[in-house]
Amino acid sequence: MTGRLQKRSMRVNGHRTSIALEPEFWEALEHLAREEDCLLGALLARVDARRGDSPLASALRVHVLKCIAAGHPRP
Repeated sequence: MTGRLQKRSMRVNGHRTSIALEPEFWEALEHLAREEDCLLGALLARVDARRGDSPLASALRVHVLKCIAAGHPRP
């Protein structure tokens, strides 16, 4: 990974937020959204809705890792 964070401003579950992730995680999330035939925002909203007290960026990274561990095709 490059170690550089890429920040995106989005609307997630009705609120504006900025999310900073490594480009590789953004790429993986976009791939997962395509595989699930949904918009990236919808995928982020699902993760956001069940993340509990975890920061959204952390929850998104964990989601990507869980999908890979579960055998989801890699981007």
